Amino acid sequence: MTSTRPQSAIVVGGGIGGLAAALARTREGIQVQLLEQAAHIGEIGAGIQLGPNAFAALDALGVGQPARQRAVFTDHIIMMDAVDNTELVRIETGPAFRERFNGPYAVIHRADIHGAILEGVQNDPLISFRTSTQIRDVTQTGGHVEVRDAEGNAYRADVLIGCDGVKSVVRQHLIGDPPRVTGHVVYRAVVERGNMPADLRINAPVLWAGPRCHLVHYPLRGGEQYNLVVTFHSRGQEEWGVREGSKEEVLSYFEGIHARPRQLLDRPTSWRRWATADREPVEQWSFGRITLLGDAAHPMSQYMAQGACMALEDAVTLGLSIRQCGPDLAAAFRLYESLRIPRSARVLWSTREMGRIYHAKGVERAVRNSLWKDTPQSRFYDNLQWLYGWNADNCMQGPRL
Repeated sequence: MTSTRPQSAIVVGGGIGGLAAALARTREGIQVQLLEQAAHIGEIGAGIQLGPNAFAALDALGVGQPARQRAVFTDHIIMMDAVDNTELVRIETGPAFRERFNGPYAVIHRADIHGAILEGVQNDPLISFRTSTQIRDVTQTGGHVEVRDAEGNAYRADVLIGCDGVKSVVRQHLIGDPPRVTGHVVYRAVVERGNMPADLRINAPVLWAGPRCHLVHYPLRGGEQYNLVVTFHSRGQEEWGVREGSKEEVLSYFEGIHARPRQLLDRPTSWRRWATADREPVEQWSFGRITLLGDAAHPMSQYMAQGACMALEDAVTLGLSIRQCGPDLAAAFRLYESLRIPRSARVLWSTREMGRIYHAKGVERAVRNSLWKDTPQSRFYDNLQWLYGWNADNCMQGPRL
């Protein structure tokens, strides 16, 4: 009798997408070597929003409960006009929402959602880690994939999954397409509860839409902290990257904003500044034994709060594709991309359009402010069904390339 060697995968990147990808692979009996360039596996940034589709993916990965324990479940999603302090949209995310989409809407610190998935990964004997590992070269033959790091070490497996983010080395090897620098700058900070204005301690993501700018705030960690995100159209030529920011720059872009949201700009003690970029959707991101996942596959702006949600969906869909295709992992990769490219492209293009709506001015602002007047909650839910109705039971039935 001959024994069959377990299949193996290299996952490049230890962020939310990489950990989810590793966890999904081992649920199909595949051994995983996870390679992370940082010295420690962790997350930078502050809060993120998780829709019902994200919780459906977390449940499918077996880490839904620890994620829920760390999350803040919201009562609403609110959009305000930042110029005149009028409410434009209020979507209820309580019992009716949860029943419609079979899951909650929540906000959570990035480190907390990352930690919830990491715990599942650390308890999985099929996953091994290597940190401080910067990938430099990728090759594949008919039978395996090999990557080499900056120190000259080689790693070999049956397949490779690139989860290495918006500046993916794996994507550069496969596709080599340039990023699309948006010209939009994002500042992020965390404000302690005691420093948050009392009338803005709202259990909801609240978006203040202004001309060529907007602010978002929501609670974290049981309301002990608040996430604050401000976005504006830069006056200068931006280069994709992250650096320390300055309050003076932020204030210069928010003149003419109502005093109620503007007061938030004085609250952070430090800011991190992101010059953002996305990429145009592609018709292929799987090549033989190599595929992409998360921001490496479809980086997008933050306007629909779906970046991490899409990475989680990717991981589950890839796992189910492997289950359906059996030992033919290259075929599984092709099935996976055929399902994920149309959906992620729709989200990316919708995200760009939402950015335009948020930042409307003049006549366009007046039209925007009338769009959702007197809209019943059922209509909002119907319009969100395509996005939040995703789950592990229906994800293999969507439109395909």
